[in-house]
Amino acid sequence: MRVMVFVKATEGSERGDAPEPFTSEMMAAMGRFNAELRAAGLLRDVGGLTPSSQGKRVAFDGASRLVIDGPFAETKEVIAGFWIWEVKDLDEAIAWVKRCPNPMPVPSEIEIRPIAG
Repeated sequence: MRVMVFVKATEGSERGDAPEPFTSEMMAAMGRFNAELRAAGLLRDVGGLTPSSQGKRVAFDGASRLVIDGPFAETKEVIAGFWIWEVKDLDEAIAWVKRCPNPMPVPSEIEIRPIAG
């Protein structure tokens, strides 16, 4: 089963903040976690995203297309980074997420979604 694991944005990540503890200790811990995922054969892709202020959304309504410039209002709905994993089931994905270091210097959330197909 392939899953996409989303790191939810925070107010700080949307501002583009990268405080020193994040850039050193937290990045090292995340690097070790990603190495464990690779060694276990689960990691298919990983990446961080720029703040939504640098993004666009395209709204569809019939034949109409409307381009919406970021930033997007609801930070808790914005994604700051992702992994794609190959796991046995959602329970395995949950177990790995529980081992993950906090990806933000503040309380944060990670979402797991199975990839369809």
